[in-house]
Amino acid sequence: MLRHFGVICNLKIVWPPPGSAMLATTAAISFRPLTIDDLPMLHDWLNRPHVAEWWPGNPPLSEVEEEFLPYIRGENSVRPFVTLLDGSPIGYIQSYVAMGSGDGWWPDEHDPGVRGIDQFLAHADGLNRGLGTAMVSAFVQRLLADPDVTHVQTDPDPRNGRAIRCYEKAGFRAVREISTPDGAALWMICERATKLVTTLAPPATAATPP
Repeated sequence: MLRHFGVICNLKIVWPPPGSAMLATTAAISFRPLTIDDLPMLHDWLNRPHVAEWWPGNPPLSEVEEEFLPYIRGENSVRPFVTLLDGSPIGYIQSYVAMGSGDGWWPDEHDPGVRGIDQFLAHADGLNRGLGTAMVSAFVQRLLADPDVTHVQTDPDPRNGRAIRCYEKAGFRAVREISTPDGAALWMICERATKLVTTLAPPATAATPP
């Protein structure tokens, strides 16, 4: 579903945020597909403490290659991307088709239009500055531009308050806590603005979205 992504630049943000001592500039968030040449960089990122805290930590390069090469080759529904800020790599983000994910993930999902996402920022000094929200917002905007996509969902650890706040600022709402192969998670979804308005408007008997 993401063949149309290529390299995209669809969101400009003021960086640093207001109140910073640094000189504010206009910066562009963009994405490019993850490549084989990126795997050593991704390996380094995944072993950084702020990433390993919430992702499976400290994998050797061989495990990174084993997991991510099928994504790069398009052997499943996962579509991996490097996030760029003004052309410089700042993080990783991926989408996938929730239905049929396998390995115990989303076994009750029967809507082929649901997309899941996962992401992290590569640099600890980029945390708590709005970059995560900008990254997620830009990526979700592109996903929802596809009319076949019904909604986007994610599943942060309930203890990961920073990630949950990031998703909330990007337009996600919490549904409920669920059990996943990785343990407890908070199921969060983001829908198109027009659909969300419909769910908030009368009549009270309107069907609850999935």
